[in-house]
Amino acid sequence: MAGTGGRAPLGFKRWLSSSSSSSSSSATPAPRVCVVGSGPAGFYTAQHILKHHGGAQVDIYEKLPVPFGLVRFGVAPDHPEVKNVINAFTQTARLERCAYYGNVTVGRDVTVAELQQAYHAVVLSYGAEDNRVLGIPGENLSGVYSARAFVGWYNGLPENRDLKPDLSCETALILGHGNVALDIARILLSPLGLLRKTDITDCSLAALACSKVKRVWLVGRRGPLQVAFTIKELREMINLPGARPVLNPADFTGLENAVKDAPRPRKRLTELMIKTALEKPGEKTMEAQAAVAQAAEPREWGLKFQRSPQEVLPTPDGRRARGVRMALTRLEGSGDSAKAIPTGDVEELECGLVLSSIGYRSLPLDPAVPFDTQRGIIPNSSGRVDGVPGLYCSGWVKRGPTGVIITTMNDSFDTAQSVLEDLQVGILDVSTSREGFGAVESILRSRGVRPVSFSDWEKIDAAEVARGKAAGKPREKIVDPQEMLRLIGH
Repeated sequence: MAGTGGRAPLGFKRWLSSSSSSSSSSATPAPRVCVVGSGPAGFYTAQHILKHHGGAQVDIYEKLPVPFGLVRFGVAPDHPEVKNVINAFTQTARLERCAYYGNVTVGRDVTVAELQQAYHAVVLSYGAEDNRVLGIPGENLSGVYSARAFVGWYNGLPENRDLKPDLSCETALILGHGNVALDIARILLSPLGLLRKTDITDCSLAALACSKVKRVWLVGRRGPLQVAFTIKELREMINLPGARPVLNPADFTGLENAVKDAPRPRKRLTELMIKTALEKPGEKTMEAQAAVAQAAEPREWGLKFQRSPQEVLPTPDGRRARGVRMALTRLEGSGDSAKAIPTGDVEELECGLVLSSIGYRSLPLDPAVPFDTQRGIIPNSSGRVDGVPGLYCSGWVKRGPTGVIITTMNDSFDTAQSVLEDLQVGILDVSTSREGFGAVESILRSRGVRPVSFSDWEKIDAAEVARGKAAGKPREKIVDPQEMLRLIGH
């Protein structure tokens, strides 16, 4: 049931199966559900409702012309296997009872109140479209970028297509110890030959080909036992051809004992960091040594711990970043709850590129929807929005920007289950029919908005794949929404 992640009890299942068979009768109108956002949270919510209710109709709205959210715009280009979920989402979108409407900005082109008039249930799954800020002097200097914008740039997110990051320095500093931080480090230091075979955008590949960056430091406020990245990403970074890991053995003193009783994933992750820190240069495989030697200039990356950014330091002309002043910290408490307390000591790290990877942040969508600005989420219980019957949320806007795709899948199934329960017990009144997209279409037309259908997206998709084929890539993403719309004759 919702909130437990467990199986639906027998009575509930019986209702689901009877609803599948009886939904086609004219006795009760089909439940019309609207999902806002076409990333993993939106698609998994839709998938679960469609699978477990044989009569429900689900419409998915997306502000961009193209679907799939962070699967398309967040997953690293060199991780194509993670993008395979797109195949399942495509199957869902092609179902007769599912429709996709891209190029529609909810809150601007159509309000949440208008959607509530048109649908029995509205699920907000629009993710986190902003980033947390450092809140330190110098954050707005040239050469300082959010990880979100940088990832959006190399992945072809339209709003970041003109980022033009300056890669003319030798040292880059990434603030954060999560998987996104490792993704960025890997992209900055990867041999071009590897990147050329991915769906990285043409323009970012050209910029990386001219990059002077040969050293990347990943800096965190806490210690090795608190890093948020996972072992798969760390191992990939350690094995990156042509790049040498630089970890200070002193950072890991005594940690082998400390992790003896830690959960297995944390234990294995820490052991891999210790092994890498203690490894003598001669112990690397012959191929890895050869790759480093062959690199035009040897590249390196490393982890720095217990340092909290105080200020981005400007060049003498006051325009660009030249380094970051760090407060050294000590840890109070242990494990995940350990807090970083400044010791009073500071150090300066020189760098010309600063990337802040301290987390994404959701924004309020519409004044009609409650929003907890402190936590950056819509207040809810098992996905039911507090105080607004018929309104639900799933994904990052429900629980905060954490976890991987599978976390979002479980979370979205939980919300979908809440919708199904509320249909079963009559909290959602389906005795009166709702027009669904029929009502929304006339609103959009009156406001001069032309939605993009899923078959329109498939034309864009085919064009991208064809362009990619010509360049030996899986696809060449179109980064300009206007070009996308021209392609489908909008």
